[in-house]
Amino acid sequence: MINPIINGATAMAWFACALFFLRFWKQSRDRLFAFFALTFALLAGNAVAGALIDVSDERRYYIYVVRLFAFLLILYAIWDKNRASRRAG
Repeated sequence: MINPIINGATAMAWFACALFFLRFWKQSRDRLFAFFALTFALLAGNAVAGALIDVSDERRYYIYVVRLFAFLLILYAIWDKNRASRRAG
């Protein structure tokens, strides 16, 4: 009973972070902020899916694949930002 409520609150927090980085992306047009906004939107969808999928469902491990992809996207964004600064300087 409480698990869907916690997942909903987590999804709301992830979505708020996505909007936060989207605002900075719109101001600066820096790709790092766009990647972070996309990542947090993925994590928000992941939390919603976690609330909707039953705990005993065998396909629940797909949620962790999306989470892994989101964290790899963060690593790529950091790598891309560092690579771009090396080319400019």
